[in-house]
Amino acid sequence: MELRHLRYFLVVAEEQHFTRAAERLGMQQPPLSQQIRLLEQELGFELFRRHPKGADLTAGGKVFLEEAKAILRSVELASQKAARAAQGFAGTISIGFTSSAAAHPLIPGIIRAYRQAYPGVHMALTEANAAELTEDVMHGKVDMGFLRQPVAQPQGIAFHALVEEEMLLILPAGHPLLADARKRGRRAGDDAMPEVSLKALAGEEFILVRRHGAPGMYSNLIAACENAGFTPKIALEIDRMLTNISLVAAGVGISVVPASMKSFHRESVVYCRVKDARPALLAPINLVCRGEPAGPTQQNFLKLAREFPGRAGG
Repeated sequence: MELRHLRYFLVVAEEQHFTRAAERLGMQQPPLSQQIRLLEQELGFELFRRHPKGADLTAGGKVFLEEAKAILRSVELASQKAARAAQGFAGTISIGFTSSAAAHPLIPGIIRAYRQAYPGVHMALTEANAAELTEDVMHGKVDMGFLRQPVAQPQGIAFHALVEEEMLLILPAGHPLLADARKRGRRAGDDAMPEVSLKALAGEEFILVRRHGAPGMYSNLIAACENAGFTPKIALEIDRMLTNISLVAAGVGISVVPASMKSFHRESVVYCRVKDARPALLAPINLVCRGEPAGPTQQNFLKLAREFPGRAGG
């Protein structure tokens, strides 16, 4: 039994006439009658009671009609679902992110836009550090991840640069360096952010994200300090950038974070621009994924992220 036999049967049942059914199907009447006879032989009972004016369904034919309709509806639904999945409009996708990357408005913007464009795709979200995300993508535990600086570049893994922003110095409110910094800010304009020379931080104690979690930004800061003539004192290493803002607020030390995080703890910390840093203290955002995204849901997400409006801005 083939699906075409069921479709032939449905049209004959609707028309109650073999000749009219054949015309509707675009075929000759004898081959249609033969196909229905073969279907009846396979089923073991007659579907129609033939008479000079047409064909009426038998008792068995009436029951088979409902089942045939259900089968064809299921096939149509399965076809539609499969087509949606093939185009990336259905399925699942898992997205990871670091806390500092998620603080940038670009990331929730991309996720929101994807959910609106592909509401039939279930999205699983998870947080980890950059090293963990890269590892999870490599082993297929996560499809894609938003992170800052790549911690490693394993074979078969791709990093797509989305945006780059400056790093800001965080000082606890009332820090002695802020008096001079605010004077410079007032000279530059009432709304200007305070500026602090990197050299002025030589005696300070730094709170930094652990090297394995953010090696690029960590090493850039170390290099910039050394180029300014000092090796920074590390008071504490932590796993998440959000934590170091809280610790600066508690007076444990000073730190640097991406500019997009400057809304946190504004009542107890002050964000400042860093002058004279070589290399410049920058915080990129990258989307990590396998070199060839596995399926259409991942391909659609990558395309949307790379084309998202505003990704060129800091």
